[in-house]
Amino acid sequence: MLYWSGAFAAVALLAVPISILLGNSAVLAGHPALPILLLTAVGLGILWMLILLRSSPLFHLGTLFQRSTPINRPDPNNQRTAANSREQLPTASSWQLARGLVVRIAALGLVAGLVWLSPFRYQPSGDDGQTNGTTAEDTTSITLTPEGKPSAGLIFYPGARVDAHAYQDILGPLVNAGHLVVILKVPLGIALLDTSQARGVMDRHPDITAWAVGGHSLGGVSAAGFAKSNGDVSGLLLFASFPAASLAESTGLAVLSISGSNDRLTTPEKVAESKSLLPPTSTYATVEGGVHAFFGDYGEQPGDGQPAITREQAQQQITAESVSFMNRLRG
Repeated sequence: MLYWSGAFAAVALLAVPISILLGNSAVLAGHPALPILLLTAVGLGILWMLILLRSSPLFHLGTLFQRSTPINRPDPNNQRTAANSREQLPTASSWQLARGLVVRIAALGLVAGLVWLSPFRYQPSGDDGQTNGTTAEDTTSITLTPEGKPSAGLIFYPGARVDAHAYQDILGPLVNAGHLVVILKVPLGIALLDTSQARGVMDRHPDITAWAVGGHSLGGVSAAGFAKSNGDVSGLLLFASFPAASLAESTGLAVLSISGSNDRLTTPEKVAESKSLLPPTSTYATVEGGVHAFFGDYGEQPGDGQPAITREQAQQQITAESVSFMNRLRG
């Protein structure tokens, strides 16, 4: 049981990460933490397979067969019985059995976690607007720089497990309006693993005089946490999101919260309940008929509601509100 369950876990550690690496283009295009984790799992699977080959029952039976077979002629004084041969096969105590099962369950749990971490890929909506300016990309961010010299900038945290490229089109109009936009590639696709990631971007662009941070869903939670602990942030842009801690005392922080009426993940009820966590001067916009997945271009999302509006119509409203917010922040 230990051998064959270990073989199954080792094969899973090999096959699943490789299939994710080869089958999801968003993995290698994102933050390097996930590819490193996947390759580590592959390495563990290879090591485990080598150990299993060494401890294979067939290997031990072959060894016993070689020892019990005479090379020249049989020695009647040194004959082994079948019972003696069976006694030399490897056995496991109750402790070894329990420990082995725990290791195998942990390995399969790691595989399941890797499957869950596989990101939602960027899926262009078919109406990609032209962005004036330049696009630069590295391992941790996508920087959209407008023509001319921008004075205001937005640092955007993606939603959980969503490809950072999925926000290029919906944030493109902000670049056309003269604002710098930096979309973060977050570790393992979970923005909460590094909420301070925006600080490095701010340090790289000292000419920006008005900074806003924003995010979609879980990314908005991270953006709100960064805005709370960094007083040089002037604005907070929330896409279908709300803060985890109170920002009610941050009276100098401009906030715009945009949500969808048909969103079943960040529901209208959750948005209404969270208003007490935001400054009294915060503004709110609702996309009637919009859903959670309309705040980016990555297809449908499990658990989301049914839209009563097209993606294009919803994103036109989202971008219009966002551009107006950033223009006021710059002013």
